Order: sequence, then C-alpha cells, then structure tokens
Amino acid sequence: MNIPEILKYTRDHEWLDDKGTVGITDYAQESLGDVVFVELPAIGQTLKAGESFGVVESVKSVSDLYSPADGTVVAVNEALSTTPELINQDPYGQGWIIRIEITGQTEELLDSQAYQQQVEGE
Repeated sequence: MNIPEILKYTRDHEWLDDKGTVGITDYAQESLGDVVFVELPAIGQTLKAGESFGVVESVKSVSDLYSPADGTVVAVNEALSTTPELINQDPYGQGWIIRIEITGQTEELLDSQAYQQQVEGE
C-alpha cells in the first residue's frame, strides 16, 4: 500500500497536498474496486472540512467524498468524467479529484504514519 509521506490524510481516506490538491488514497481506491463514475463539485463551491463534496461510484459501492479542509474549489479533474479509472491507476497523480484554495486549518489531518496506523487497524 502506497502512503506518501508528503501528504496529509483524513480518517475518511482522502489526501491533501500543500497546494490544495485532493484525492482518495491508494487504500480507498483498492477497497472500492474499479471506479466507474465520479461526481465532481462546481468550481467556486465553498467547502467545509468534513463536508461531502461529491461521490465516487465503483462496481462494488458508492462513497461520499469529504473535504479535508475548509476552502473554495478552484479546479476539478475533468479527465475523471470520461476516465474515472484514473483514480485506480494513479490515485496520487492523474487520479486527483479537486484543487481547493485552503481557507482553514489543517492541523486535524493525519500524517502518513498516523494514517498507516489507522489503516492497519481497520
């Protein structure tokens, strides 16, 4: 399982980088199975930490996506509209979901070590 040290993580399996890019973790995409659809928010939408901003649908289930921080959506990964499997293929790269302008604190997020401990306990 790939858990990059440079990212921060939510307990709900989203990741956030220092530029405001958000995606789901390798663990999450593996648990979901083949992703077939992603519902993306509108650019300009204001998000609160922990608030649902979209949905990822796989052959096994449908899961809400939760914002890791307060912010405003400044970009969405349009490629996911036609190629949602990018989330499975490259969850920390081409499979990113949104970019936000962070307006709130991120201290509540987990570092890679804490996230790995959580995943190992599931």
